[in-house]
Amino acid sequence: MSTTLRTLLACTLVTLAAADLPAQQASTPRARKILDDDHYLASDALEGRFPGTPGNDSAAAYIARELRRLGLRPGGDGGTFLQHWTIGNTSGTRAAHAAGAAVVNVVGILPGADRRLAGQDIVVGAHFDHLGRGSFGDPAGDTTHQIHNGADDNASGTAAVLEVARLLKAARHRPARSIVFVLFNAEEEGALGSAFYAEHPAIPMDSTLAMVNLDMVGRMRDRRVIALGVRSATEWQALIDSANAPLHLDIRASGDGWGPSDQAAFFARKRPVIHFFTDVHEDYHRPTDDWEKINADGIADVASLAADVVQRLAARPGPLTFVDAPPPAPVAASSGARPSLGTIPDMGSEPGGVLLQGVRSGSPAEVAGIRAGDVLVGMGPHTIANLQDFQNALSSYHAGDTVEVRVRRGTQVVPITVVLGGR
Repeated sequence: MSTTLRTLLACTLVTLAAADLPAQQASTPRARKILDDDHYLASDALEGRFPGTPGNDSAAAYIARELRRLGLRPGGDGGTFLQHWTIGNTSGTRAAHAAGAAVVNVVGILPGADRRLAGQDIVVGAHFDHLGRGSFGDPAGDTTHQIHNGADDNASGTAAVLEVARLLKAARHRPARSIVFVLFNAEEEGALGSAFYAEHPAIPMDSTLAMVNLDMVGRMRDRRVIALGVRSATEWQALIDSANAPLHLDIRASGDGWGPSDQAAFFARKRPVIHFFTDVHEDYHRPTDDWEKINADGIADVASLAADVVQRLAARPGPLTFVDAPPPAPVAASSGARPSLGTIPDMGSEPGGVLLQGVRSGSPAEVAGIRAGDVLVGMGPHTIANLQDFQNALSSYHAGDTVEVRVRRGTQVVPITVVLGGR
């Protein structure tokens, strides 16, 4: 996941109990193939897949080989699977040491079976890049020169897209509309690859029915999946419920089409989007996000869900009913240490505030008495109804500030005075 979520989690997420995380699971041939894909992409040999590096190029080549092996049609430049572009020169890309890097997206197309609808498409996407070596984007900021393999973020989503491609290619009935599989680059620097693709699509954007994004789907716990963007079209909830009927996943659906991942570039162009996600964990943007911790059975279930949703989308006689939403307000830049509360948000619930999975040991939140199960509803003069509100509120303070934080605990709203930490 990219810059906005990185900023929020840097202020909130530090650790989850290891007992909450699944052991590696791959109990079927499908899951073992998914784990093989993840293992290669998240191996030390690829050194974290940072844009413009040999490891990133090797990941792109691997993905292109898989799409070619499946018999998909190349959707990149000059009859290849590779869409070439160059990362721009901005303050963000300079800070990440990525400005000016020559990179590729990887694009493959499964042509639609219905001649009347084959000119329309559904995009199934994931980013395949990660942080490489160094601590840019690491919440702890103390891991310079260590390899960040990104097995969940986002080798897991890449492996899931490849599995969706396998499922749809092998389906008894090929999808009526074309399916464009896009593996995006440079998401960690601000979802740059998806922005480039949206400007240079393989099939014109006004013919794109919807976009399905798979980002961080490798740590499923208790069969729980978060579906972000469900409010971007009125039909999403029914489509997801129907696709989930044989799987019995615990799906938490919420949110409009904005968010810190690749679906936002499509929502900005008035396309319905959905982002499947299995929530944050202690290894987010850390060198410890390794393939041994991946729940490949869970990825297989997410891929099955996504493939069924795509099939249903492809068979629809008409488009989805798009529901627009204003973009979130930008967070003002601040100088000095970033403020830290030390809370761990539940990304899949919107109970009129921010539900907390827990708090970091020794954090300002724990010291002040905030605890798991509390719902953040206010901070100083700010009302908190969702994660964006929380980010905006927290970013208005400085490390060391004393602030009243209001939490809903049961039926009571409890004011708690906190001295914010910093990093």
